[in-house]
Amino acid sequence: MREQKKRDSRKDKDSRYSRRMRRMRRRRIQNTLWMLLFLFIIAAGMVFIVYKFRGDTLRDRTLSYESENEFELSHIGNSPERAKTFAQDLCVSPSGDVAEDTLELPDGQMGALFDLSHQEVLYAKGLYERVYPASITKMMTAMLALRSGKLDDTVVIQQEDLMLESGSQVCGFMVGDKLTLDQLVHCLLVYSGNDAASAIARYVGGNQSDFVDMMNDYAASLGMTGTHFENPHGLQSENHYTTPYDIYLMLNEARTYREFLQISQMSTYTVNFEHADGSAAALSFASTDHYLTGEATPPKDVTILGGKTGTTSDAGNCLALLTQNAYGQPYISIVMNAATKELLYEQMNLLLQQINI
Repeated sequence: MREQKKRDSRKDKDSRYSRRMRRMRRRRIQNTLWMLLFLFIIAAGMVFIVYKFRGDTLRDRTLSYESENEFELSHIGNSPERAKTFAQDLCVSPSGDVAEDTLELPDGQMGALFDLSHQEVLYAKGLYERVYPASITKMMTAMLALRSGKLDDTVVIQQEDLMLESGSQVCGFMVGDKLTLDQLVHCLLVYSGNDAASAIARYVGGNQSDFVDMMNDYAASLGMTGTHFENPHGLQSENHYTTPYDIYLMLNEARTYREFLQISQMSTYTVNFEHADGSAAALSFASTDHYLTGEATPPKDVTILGGKTGTTSDAGNCLALLTQNAYGQPYISIVMNAATKELLYEQMNLLLQQINI
């Protein structure tokens, strides 16, 4: 009996002890929660006081547009330094004309000469005037094809690729012909085939309209603010235009593509492909650049590195060239709207004579 009482007494003590420990744990938890809440209130109050002291509010502010806000260093906003940020590696001219005593293009023509090593416009006439680019357009078409990563893909010529104005320059492909995208780019740059341009646009863009959107987006990314494309080949359209300066921007970008330079230096190109019935076919083309074919001779110690010709009745005869002088320094030269091809190359030579002076 006595032992039973002892056991009961121990149980009561244990039970009281357990209840006491539980109460203590609850109090500690409550105290901790109150302490955290207290610290949170203090921290929030301090943040509020800091913002009040600065004259701000806790809400996000909507700032009105200021050009300075677009730059990390505000002192360059709205100043000549701003242009350097955008175009520190580009040739920039504040006006549309840069005179050269020994050089002058005839009335109605535009052109320019750019020293890429020193980011300098050596000569310019009508630099920002609107011109029709004709097949110089195809530089943009070629770059988008090269960017696509589809050069080894097989492209089947479709009827819509051949629906071009009568008399325009074409390679002579037929519906069902099978070529690689790389072969089409060669035909585009060497021979300036409009059917090649249409096939590239349809294949790369899904359709010509979407491809033209890609062209205009790329042009915008290069700062070609005076340009609007309406087709991938440059056939005449009232709203398909550019400026000599934008042509410089386009060729300056194109020269970063190794394949573009390799192809645009070729004097001839032979394409081997398949007709729809599986039979083999081959076509050979000569370059439209008379410097490459030997029909025109550049000045001494001038090397042709690439470029693109363009000719329509509205655009006249046009040529944009990447060259280097005797010291390996690169230049871009542009002549637009020459009356004949002979005059085009004569005037281009006047520009090129300046790069070794």
